[in-house]
Amino acid sequence: MPDVGDTVTASLTVDPHDATTVAVLAVTSPSGVVTAPPAGTADNGRTWTAALTYTAAGLWRLSWTVTGAGASVQHELVSVAPAPPTMADVRSYATTTQLANVLHKAPPLDAVELLERATDLLDSDFLKAAVYEVDDAGMPTDPVVRAAFAEAVCRQVEFWGEVGVETDVSGPLQGVSLGSVQLQFGAGENRSGPDYYAPGLIRALEGIPAEKLRWGVSTGGFAW
Repeated sequence: MPDVGDTVTASLTVDPHDATTVAVLAVTSPSGVVTAPPAGTADNGRTWTAALTYTAAGLWRLSWTVTGAGASVQHELVSVAPAPPTMADVRSYATTTQLANVLHKAPPLDAVELLERATDLLDSDFLKAAVYEVDDAGMPTDPVVRAAFAEAVCRQVEFWGEVGVETDVSGPLQGVSLGSVQLQFGAGENRSGPDYYAPGLIRALEGIPAEKLRWGVSTGGFAW
């Protein structure tokens, strides 16, 4: 699978072919922009090639139109991956170095994406009603809270490594205790239970002193 920025050579083999064969390539980007990179042949019309650069992630369509001998229209879909994100590209409570230290081994290659996802999970399912000191970027300023949040997201990534990330799609939290606080998120038969969250995540949050993080009251479906 090509990545954004890759320059590739698209090719088409035409059979039958002769001196009348002409192939033209139309490239449609994921945003719908159509370009026509110049195509050429070095074997009298049998093989046609064109150089193109993938400038965006998503699905690209390569459409060859052949006239003359071997006349036809052929389409190919190419899936282009985005450039792998770095820690500077995402919002995360932990770095890949912290994750490696928690795991006591090299982090997975998709660690940046997993840490971002775990941070989103912590924000959406646990911290909406929490009160703690933050900087202008919304990140915790207290070192104890920062360390606990880092531990929490690292433990969630570790948990996903054991049970699979797909367990995260089953719904919001229901029925977890954080000290004297009872969190009851979600409603209906499809709500998830605490098994969808890493036990280490819960322990990390439980270890934050009450004077550094307060669990408030929210009207967004939380029961205390």
